Parts: sequence; C-alpha cells; structure tokens
Amino acid sequence: MRLHDNLSSGNGYKVRLLLAQLGLPFERIEYDIDRGETRTEAFLEKINANGRVPVLETDKGEILPESGAILFYLAEGTPFLPEGSFERARVLQWMFFDTNPQKSQNTYA
Repeated sequence: MRLHDNLSSGNGYKVRLLLAQLGLPFERIEYDIDRGETRTEAFLEKINANGRVPVLETDKGEILPESGAILFYLAEGTPFLPEGSFERARVLQWMFFDTNPQKSQNTYA
C-alpha cells in the first residue's frame, strides 16, 4: 500500500494516524506541493486529476483520493467504523464536521 502525501497536510496526517492505529504497513511518497509536484502531467494523469494529496494506492493498484474516502475505506471492518447505522452516522458526522469550512465560525440561525 502506498500513501501519496505531503508531511504538512492535515488530511494526510489523519490518514497516517489511522494507518498507524491499524498497524498497516505502507510506503509513503512525499510530494512538494510548494514546488507544484502534484500539478505535473504525470501526477494528474496517474495519481489524482484534482492535483491534491493524500491519495491511497492499494496493493492492487487502485487509486483512492480524498482523506474522508480513504479513512472510510481503511476503517471498514475495524472498531473505527461501527456496524450499527446510527453509530456509523456518528462517525460520518465528525468526518463532515471536519470538512465544513464554517465550523470555526459562531453562526446561529
């Protein structure tokens, strides 16, 4: 398994943390986003057309971008993703909260 990543990426950190918690071995491939390494033709064609990391590459060569999707995939069948539908929805609640750009604003309807 390979993780296409950037060390300063918070989303990459979440994936690295879950991989470590699960004890899954992986090869980490670092990209210098400041130098545009995720915007090269090769990266855009073979790794992620959106030009972003993290991206998980499975042992079968399947490519999965987006940290939330990667976390969901890795957590399947583990205690990090419960069986019950409500409990799974709670996991997703926190995943969606983390991606909400307005989460730090105190706004009330």
